[in-house]
Amino acid sequence: MIDDLKKDAETRMGKSIDSLRHELSKLRTGRAHTSLLDHITVEYYGSQVPLTQVANVNVADSRTLSVTPWEKPMVPVIEKAIMSSGLGLNPITAGEIIRVPLPPLTEERRKDMIRVVRQEGENARVAIRNIRRDVNSDCKTLLKEKEITEDEERRAEDDVQKITDKYVTQVDKLLEAKEKDLMEI
Repeated sequence: MIDDLKKDAETRMGKSIDSLRHELSKLRTGRAHTSLLDHITVEYYGSQVPLTQVANVNVADSRTLSVTPWEKPMVPVIEKAIMSSGLGLNPITAGEIIRVPLPPLTEERRKDMIRVVRQEGENARVAIRNIRRDVNSDCKTLLKEKEITEDEERRAEDDVQKITDKYVTQVDKLLEAKEKDLMEI
């Protein structure tokens, strides 16, 4: 029973880490990366679909992405979606290929991005701690119902704390790597 709680905690904390990775991948660094446009959706035959389902996204060079729509009528739609994405990108259309140059980040913008990164990291830490709190309260409930002993409950709480520490360390490593990436010129 306690093992099930610990496995559930590991799974949920792992999902928190995956969510953090996903959020950090949306943040633009100085380098071009195809995941930068992953969250952009476009209108395609009456429904919103991810950009990657209507076009091919490639890295042309370190500061340019190239988007090749599969259908010519999608060019202006994709261009408009990239412009209105809030990433501060200005796509350039050349025939059927849309080039998306990434402007260099200013020092002020980099610091703003680091603040956002730290906020995302703190959100992930809070989510992990909430999972720990849930598991600990489940252990206390089992103790009240006399399904486990006090020693088992204490041991379970220690194990859950170790799991929590492991995942918080992963969050710190992800944040450190992203901050280093943002500060590179």
